[in-house]
Amino acid sequence: MDGRTRSNIRPGLTVDIVLKADQRTGKRTRGVVKDLLTNSPTHPHGIKVRLTNGQVGRVQEIITTTNP
Repeated sequence: MDGRTRSNIRPGLTVDIVLKADQRTGKRTRGVVKDLLTNSPTHPHGIKVRLTNGQVGRVQEIITTTNP
């Protein structure tokens, strides 16, 4: 799922983010959302979040797990 819409993201979800330091390379970091930092309903580069480990970045993808 896409990380550019705030309504798709909530605390507790597992997401891939891009940290500020990794924006040039696009390296992704996986973690669990603690706080949403972007107030607008959408953002073209992804909604900014804080992970439970304290890292801050923009959501690139929401990780969904499907149970068979």
